[in-house]
Amino acid sequence: MKSLNYSLEKKTIKHWAEEDRPREKLLNKGPQALTTAELLAIIIGSGTRKMTAVELAQHIMASTENDLNILARKSIRELTMFDGIGRAKAIILQAVMEIGRRRNAAALPKRIAFTSSRVVYNFMDGKMRDLTHEEFWVLLLNKRLQLISAKKVSSGGLDATIVDTRVIFRMALDEQALAMILVHNHPSGNPKPSSQDIAITRKLYDAGKLMGIDVADHLILWNGGYYSFRDEGQSPF
Repeated sequence: MKSLNYSLEKKTIKHWAEEDRPREKLLNKGPQALTTAELLAIIIGSGTRKMTAVELAQHIMASTENDLNILARKSIRELTMFDGIGRAKAIILQAVMEIGRRRNAAALPKRIAFTSSRVVYNFMDGKMRDLTHEEFWVLLLNKRLQLISAKKVSSGGLDATIVDTRVIFRMALDEQALAMILVHNHPSGNPKPSSQDIAITRKLYDAGKLMGIDVADHLILWNGGYYSFRDEGQSPF
C-alpha cells in the first residue's frame, strides 16, 4: 500500500491562511495589527529558499534585539550581509527609515521656542539619532528663542569634527539671529564633554558676547540621551 507523503518542505507565504499573510492582514485589520517583523516583511517583499519574508524579517529583528533604532543605523553593506537582502532591498530599508525620521521631525511646530534643553533634544534627536559619525549643528534663534533656521556646520569622523567660528557667526549674521544653541553628537555614546568640546564652547560663547549674539546652550546628543552644558552648570554657563 502506498504510504501518504506529508512533505516537510517549507511553505511559502502564499500557502499560509489568508489572515496570516502580512499584506492581507494589513488590508483586513490595519497596519496596527501587524508585528514589526510582519511590517518589515512587507517592505522586504520576498524571502529566500530557506526562509519566508516573515522569517527573514524575524531573523533581522532578532539580530538587532528587536530595536528599530539599531536597524536604522545599519549601513547598506551591513544590511546586505543578511542572506536574502540584496543592495536593492537594503536601499529600500534605508529609505523607509529615513522617511520615519523625517515624519518625526515634521511633527514638530515650525515656530517652536527653544526654552529648555528637552525641547532642543526633541527637535534634534530625529536628525542625529542614527548617525555613525560626528556632526555639529547650530540652531539660530530670534529674541524669543524661536527657531530661524537649523544649520549643519560640519561633519567629521567617528569622534571628531572641525568647527569654524567664523562660519558659524557668518551664518548668524546672515540670518539676523540674536541667539544660538550649539548641538553635536557623540556616536560613541560617551555622555561627557571632551576638553575640545569645552574649549570650542568657551570660544563661541566669548565671541557671541562681543557680537551681541547669545550662545544659550550647548547640547551633546547620543542615542537615547543628551548632555546640556547649561543644565549641568558646565563652564561657561
